[in-house]
Amino acid sequence: MNEPIGVGARLREDLAAAKLRDPAARSSIEIALLYPGLHAIWAHRAWHALWTRDLRFVARAGSQITRWLTGIEIHPGATIGRRFFIDHGMGVVIGETAEVGDDVMLYHGVTLGGRQREGGKRHPTIEDGVAVGAGAKILGPITIGAHSVVGANAVVTRDAPADSVLVGVPAKPRSRRVGEDTKALLMAPEYII
Repeated sequence: MNEPIGVGARLREDLAAAKLRDPAARSSIEIALLYPGLHAIWAHRAWHALWTRDLRFVARAGSQITRWLTGIEIHPGATIGRRFFIDHGMGVVIGETAEVGDDVMLYHGVTLGGRQREGGKRHPTIEDGVAVGAGAKILGPITIGAHSVVGANAVVTRDAPADSVLVGVPAKPRSRRVGEDTKALLMAPEYII
């Protein structure tokens, strides 16, 4: 489990995570000023703090402003882990009861959405180290196990164990190739873009 860190250290950690995951990232200044995914995450932390202090209208209003500015909608009730990175960002939607672990990466057009109208847990749990490809939809109160890879445009509606590779509509686990592990796939462009 990660130790709590200060705001400055957390910002530096976010910038380092972006540099690690985006080969186009050239400098911390460029990332800080020009990456809407990071802007959405930073804003979410403020709105989530207000949400947990029962200032829910202000938190929702703030998250809508962030959506207008970045094209990324993260509900202030969502729980987001450390070193989370959204590449490109536009069209990402993260629902109220979604839980995102540490070191998770999403590409543009990803939805962590619900499938039911009843209250309670309605959105997915994404465990540590998961990569979700562009346009993928993960729907309902399901769990995607740690270090899994969800392929571009996959639609996932069932739980997946750790180290899964999920592709298709509806998504099914793909057999691994000889010698392949999901950690190598986390950066493989054929699955994520």
